[in-house]
Amino acid sequence: MATSTHKLILAFFLLISIFTSQVHGEEECQADSAGSCVDKKAALPLKIIAIASILVTNMIGVCLPLFSRSIPALSPDRDLFVVVKAFAAGIILATGFMHVLPDSFDMLWSTCLPETPWHKFPFTGFVAMLSAIVTLMVDSMATSVYTKKNSVGIKPADNETDQDAEMAVVNAPQGHFHGHHHGPAASKDQPVGAQLLRYRVVAMVLELGIVVHSVVIGLSLGASNNTCTIKPLVAALCFHQMFEGMGLGGCILQAEYKLAKKAIMVFFFSVTTPFGIALGIALSNVYKENSPDSLITVGLLNASSAGLLIYMALVDLLAADFMGPKLQGSIKLQLKSYAAVLLGAGGMSLMAKWA
Repeated sequence: MATSTHKLILAFFLLISIFTSQVHGEEECQADSAGSCVDKKAALPLKIIAIASILVTNMIGVCLPLFSRSIPALSPDRDLFVVVKAFAAGIILATGFMHVLPDSFDMLWSTCLPETPWHKFPFTGFVAMLSAIVTLMVDSMATSVYTKKNSVGIKPADNETDQDAEMAVVNAPQGHFHGHHHGPAASKDQPVGAQLLRYRVVAMVLELGIVVHSVVIGLSLGASNNTCTIKPLVAALCFHQMFEGMGLGGCILQAEYKLAKKAIMVFFFSVTTPFGIALGIALSNVYKENSPDSLITVGLLNASSAGLLIYMALVDLLAADFMGPKLQGSIKLQLKSYAAVLLGAGGMSLMAKWA
């Protein structure tokens, strides 16, 4: 699963590079005038600073949860971890609704695009909806395939019904099974393994959505020569990417990958936005961010990324936790988690003013 997803991410990088190198024969649509703010020479140092600062904040954000095991209060089985995860889920939800989706609407409804078909049909909502459905399919089918693959040959004891086996696993504490037990312990590997696989599927699909979004915003920043927008955008993106990384890092932590896979996932998340900025700088002479081809391609990518992020935040992060036994067993913890979701979503929504 991890290898195939990383190959898909690499293929996406290649496609973006090929596309942006092709967008040079088209005249850029001058939707508005930036006046004296456009200064290519002054913008370059700001972009270099952006690459370094965003790379550092990306690494800090995604690595913080991974080192939380050394802090007992932040271990995955503690209440504080659940609250922090809810905060991060709120950030990811707001990223989809308040940052990526509006950008897609703006691009696909741009006056630079022809009236037909772009102003006749809500392509952003349609593509976001399809993206959410496809994400559901990938999420469900990947979980089913890998669960079956890891449950071959595991059967409950003869004197135990399926319902008894299931209830025994639900009620038993995780991580305290021993091989010499009979009955419920005989079927322990399948449900525990299935839960772990769920975490791994969630981490992989979430990273894919974040990577698409991160490359696109990096590309836009790198191609821009407007110093008036670059300065506040860099600061906003640093906070945006750091908190988004915290959400992804929490999912990677729960997936319990080996060190090498954790390092690969951290690497991909950390370098995607800087990669996009560098690609935008390299192609700034030929890539026109307001050309019709650019607006259509980036707008559709943003719409698909928004659908994926919204689905993951609502279904795999928020609903999975809030409908789970830990939060269902404590109204107080639910209220704390709701407050954390609102705080994360509210903070990220406020950043939409600048980024």
